[in-house]
Amino acid sequence: MALHKEFAAAGKKPGLQVWRIEKMDLAPVPPELHGDFFTGDSYIVLNTTRAPSYNIHSWFGEEASQDEKGCAAIFMTQLDTHMKGAPIQFSEYQNNESLTFLGYFKSGIKYKKGGVASGFKHVVTNDANIQRLLHVKGRRIIRATEVPMTWDSFNKGDCFIIELGKLIYHWSGSECNFFERLKTTEIAIAIRDNERQGRGELKMIDEGSEPQDVIEVLGPKPDLPSGSSDSDLQTDTRNKNQASLYLISNAGGSMTSTMVADKNPFKQAMLSNSECYIVDNGGDKKIFVWKGSAANQDERNAALTTANLFIKDKNYSPTTQIQILPAGGETTLFKQFFFNWLDKEETTGPSKAYTIGSIAKVKQIPFDASKLHSDDSMAAQHGMVDDGSGKVKIWRVEGGDKVPVDPSTYGQFYGGDCYLVLYSYNSGGREKHIIYTWQGKKCTKDELAASAFLTVRLDDSMGGAATQIRVTQGQEPPHLVSVFKANPLVVHLGGTSRESGESKPGSTRLFHIRRSSTKATRAVEVVPTASSLNTNDVFVLKSPSSLFTWVGKGATPEEKVAAQYVAGLLGGAATEVEESKEPAGFWTALGGKKDYQTSVALQKAVKPPRLFGCSNKTGTLIVSSLSFCINAPKDVGCLLCVDACLLLVYLNVNRIATSQISEQYLNKDPSGRRGVPIATIKLGNEPPSFTGWFHAWDPDMWGKDDAQRLQDLISK
Repeated sequence: MALHKEFAAAGKKPGLQVWRIEKMDLAPVPPELHGDFFTGDSYIVLNTTRAPSYNIHSWFGEEASQDEKGCAAIFMTQLDTHMKGAPIQFSEYQNNESLTFLGYFKSGIKYKKGGVASGFKHVVTNDANIQRLLHVKGRRIIRATEVPMTWDSFNKGDCFIIELGKLIYHWSGSECNFFERLKTTEIAIAIRDNERQGRGELKMIDEGSEPQDVIEVLGPKPDLPSGSSDSDLQTDTRNKNQASLYLISNAGGSMTSTMVADKNPFKQAMLSNSECYIVDNGGDKKIFVWKGSAANQDERNAALTTANLFIKDKNYSPTTQIQILPAGGETTLFKQFFFNWLDKEETTGPSKAYTIGSIAKVKQIPFDASKLHSDDSMAAQHGMVDDGSGKVKIWRVEGGDKVPVDPSTYGQFYGGDCYLVLYSYNSGGREKHIIYTWQGKKCTKDELAASAFLTVRLDDSMGGAATQIRVTQGQEPPHLVSVFKANPLVVHLGGTSRESGESKPGSTRLFHIRRSSTKATRAVEVVPTASSLNTNDVFVLKSPSSLFTWVGKGATPEEKVAAQYVAGLLGGAATEVEESKEPAGFWTALGGKKDYQTSVALQKAVKPPRLFGCSNKTGTLIVSSLSFCINAPKDVGCLLCVDACLLLVYLNVNRIATSQISEQYLNKDPSGRRGVPIATIKLGNEPPSFTGWFHAWDPDMWGKDDAQRLQDLISK
């Protein structure tokens, strides 16, 4: 079969290419509509990296015909052969896509009704008569599905996009989570800017505040049901980590499969480079086909057909995902089933370490700001595009719009606000841009949504070429901190930067100064009480009659220098006070002596602490890794693992089940931590030995209502 003309330019440059199967032929999908899929169609998706490396995906809608699916398989094989077997091949099904596939579409994917047979085409439209309702669902994985334009499609727990001609409404249910709210905003913006070419008008509405034109189409709003639990959190975990290994061969004239091992972990030596194999992970709806580089060409070409026959023989779901992997192109999901998988040229010898899941070894490069422009590897490892000497503009989000910040206050943020930081620099003779969207821990949901909207608008105003980076307070990347030169990044309590003056600085203020492992120094205002102190750090205390710099026993010289800068912001030179030598006026300003973190364990930690979230919001206890900060959602219980002990904070979770998970975590740790003590800590009663691991712990983060709610749960 001759190469299809559409594949002539396939993989020639990095990026995404998408084709739809139309009447047994290929039709390219415009880039601005990538991520839109008709449920009655089949697609071929090629992703090319700069390396280059290639991923080919076939995507099948729930209503796609068998003829189209067969045609897609033929085109997949043709494209793989044209690219000399180098790509990894994936089979994707509506509502069961791989994370690799979903990762290409940053604004989520949209399922549209219909397909080729119904006359629907991928075209940029500005139809003034269009009426469409999209249901946006998911916490980690966001999907937007077209549903009937009726109130029966709505619920309180999700977000919806209502399209009425040129008007695009973002409708938020009263019980929706802010992840869906943010993602729905991004999808609505993409519809306006891509499908409508910027001609549509986007409006935000909450449940119960529907405008007249929406009511005219849907009718009066009835009482709506609560939303169902997130589908992407309800994975059946039974057998999902179990797999079997099969050898596939056509030596007898027909394709057969022979079991090599009935359960994992497998040994890498079981794979012969002259054969093809199937790793059967049907319990998790996944099948992997591994193709040895010296395997029979017929076996290699028939890999997809063989996998589909295997799925049929095993009576697995027809939507089981298939990955076809050439030797040397194994994915992390595949390698997890093997004990001690080694990539090419890796060794277990004492002189060389190796990293599981890494094809190319990464040489560690010391940071040198003078070489950032010439050494891409160093820039990538340290997350630094340059030394921070470029041009900076900062806006604060106010009333759904951005307001310029006084340049003399650059580097100072307020925890109740959101900001846009535009950084411009020169690279290779071209001006490039980064937009940092900084979001305070106590900003409102509306400000979060507005910051996402304004970031996209700012990027669009510069031709859409800027790199966008969302930054949560306390998780600022080293490059953002470097933009403010030698000064620390300062975070004030409240929203005192607002011109409306909604909050004023307290008469007594305390700033916690810490230099992180990435050499980024931050000064964060905390509650002015002695329990906020930490022996590892430096603090600046301002009262109506005094200004102190408190130096803990484990403080660094850099933290002391940063304290001088903060003291200057607060009005002058401070009196330096060493820990254990405090004058009476110091303790008086803090309201008296209290216990605080006095352990130097933070300075001596060999293994960094880890934070996990525990939630049973869906009815099933789910544990997931979190960023090491304290702005977790209210339905999440925090699990902190350190070398000394395992600490838990329970909030609306199954306490007995979480305790059992803690024991399992310790018992299965390959470094040997069986028997490490487990401490159970109640919300609102955290000891300094716990809060000291967090920078600028906020005792009022969750509010008194939540603390009381927890006590009520405990008493039941």
